[in-house]
Amino acid sequence: MRAPLTLIPKVPRLVGGRLAESAGYRVLRPQGTTDWLLVHTRGGRGRFGRPDGPDVLAEPGTVTLLAPGTPHDYGVEDELRSWDIMFCHVHPRPEWSVLLDWPSPAPGIGQLHLDAALQERTLQSWDTAVYWLRSGLPRAELFAMNALELILLCYDGQNPRAIPLDPRIRTVLEHVDQHLGEPLDVSDLALVAHLSPSRFAHLFSDQLGMSPSRYVERQRIAQGRLLLEHTRRPVAEIARAVGFSDPPYFSTRFKRLVGVTPLRYRQGAR
Repeated sequence: MRAPLTLIPKVPRLVGGRLAESAGYRVLRPQGTTDWLLVHTRGGRGRFGRPDGPDVLAEPGTVTLLAPGTPHDYGVEDELRSWDIMFCHVHPRPEWSVLLDWPSPAPGIGQLHLDAALQERTLQSWDTAVYWLRSGLPRAELFAMNALELILLCYDGQNPRAIPLDPRIRTVLEHVDQHLGEPLDVSDLALVAHLSPSRFAHLFSDQLGMSPSRYVERQRIAQGRLLLEHTRRPVAEIARAVGFSDPPYFSTRFKRLVGVTPLRYRQGAR
């Protein structure tokens, strides 16, 4: 008997979560979906069926990507026992196209294999994305999209088709994340990368598509948004906490990048 068809999800931009399924779980959508489906296997094993050849297996440490229009026939066979996954259906931002060009074991199916360290790092970002999707907070979808963008950037570091992320730049990104409240000018970051300021700035822009100063400001504003939503700390204190020594300048840049002042943003969040 043919398995019943699975409902096609309604995806305004991004939906996702975590599933732990046992033998017998199956999703069948012969026409696929209009979105991209991303599946990160945490544990167990699953399979993605193919009409023209052997199944594509999904084992721990693999991430599998189904392009729009690719038939969906995936699940847990009896011999596979269980499958623990993080998943999302997403309509990606246009600039993500380079992050979705993966090695393809079958038409419409991409797959990457992650090392243990990268798997651990990306699972933390997956948890963040799922938190925002379930939170119901203002602009939660945008925060979840930002978390997914970070996940895809991390995956890209182990994509053989991609320009590999220089380990010196990866070290700088981690340093920025851990020291947002401290001075982070180009010369400081160049020291972290063990490069001259000019060489560092050029390499950073080549790899991330933006200048170091723009990246730092973007991360500071993102952290400022979180603090405005989840704390009652004064705006001036938040400004200093994320690295702006001049609170009025923080407000100016915040409005330029977010569209409203920090106070208006907080009022909307409440």
